[in-house]
Amino acid sequence: MLVRCLYASRAASSIGEALIEEILGQCRRNNPSRGITGLLCYAGDVFIQVLEGGRDGVCDLFNTIVRDERHSGVRILLFEEIAARRFSDWTMGRAEIGKANRAMLLKYSEKPVLDPFSGPGSATMALLNELLESGVITSRCR
Repeated sequence: MLVRCLYASRAASSIGEALIEEILGQCRRNNPSRGITGLLCYAGDVFIQVLEGGRDGVCDLFNTIVRDERHSGVRILLFEEIAARRFSDWTMGRAEIGKANRAMLLKYSEKPVLDPFSGPGSATMALLNELLESGVITSRCR
C-alpha cells in the first residue's frame, strides 16, 4: 500500500547549502532501497517534506526524522493512502521557496511567506503541487 506523508519542521540551526546537500545526500543513499520518493522544500528556518512509498518505509523514515537533531517542532500536516505517487521521478526533489513568486505563496496563506504551521495541510500540498507544475523544483536527486 502506498502512502504520502507531508510534514513541516523548523531547522535546529540555520539552513545553509551544506545542510541541504547533507540531507539530499542521505536521500540519494537511503531512499532507493526503501522505495521512498518525495520533495524537500525550504525557506528561512522552515522545512516542508513530502515522503511517498510503502506505509512501513514512510513511517520508519518519518520516525527517524523526528529524532534527527537537525529538526525541531516536527508536525505531520497530512498522511494519506494514495493510488499513485505524485513525486515519483526522483528520490528527493528540491524546491527553494525563494524562487517562487509572492502571488503563489499568497494564494495558499495569509501572507506571502512559507508558514505551513498556520494553515491546513491540504493548502501546503496544493502549494507543492503548484511548485511542481511551475518548474520551481531546482534539482532532482535520482
